Amino acid sequence: MTLDDFNLAPRQVVSDMLLACAAIPAWADAIIAARPFAGRDRLIGLAGDLALGWRPEQVAGALVHHPRIGERPGGGDVQSRHSRREQAAVDPADATLAAELLAGNRRYERRFGQVFLVRAAGRSGHEILALLQRRLTHSRAQEQRETAMQLREIALLRLQEGISQ
Repeated sequence: MTLDDFNLAPRQVVSDMLLACAAIPAWADAIIAARPFAGRDRLIGLAGDLALGWRPEQVAGALVHHPRIGERPGGGDVQSRHSRREQAAVDPADATLAAELLAGNRRYERRFGQVFLVRAAGRSGHEILALLQRRLTHSRAQEQRETAMQLREIALLRLQEGISQ
């Protein structure tokens, strides 16, 4: 979608696109209300600034839409396509890595009561596993902040990919 398309598209079309980046309706609504944008950088900048204000319950709600690292969602929706592309470096054929990620995900979910979220794009499966292991040492408050920042990174990458120059 071009920036002009984004600026002129019906509200629901833009909302669907933004919610596929991060399922936080208040964030999407605030971006939509700020249209039109004079440039792509202004859009991305505002989206990033607004994401800094996400509350823990908003982030928790958005996590419902994210698969576990190492799991490949099979749906054809935009969210599933994003996840498959972002996790491309996590090789499901590497049985040892897959087992370690599964075990780490389970420990993480028991400890924090939520899915482990990390910006997978540009990271190898082994890098992701190392981040998972490091984050298991966090306090709940540290992990809430880290999860929100990871979701912000994911959302901004998806938005940048979705709006052509």
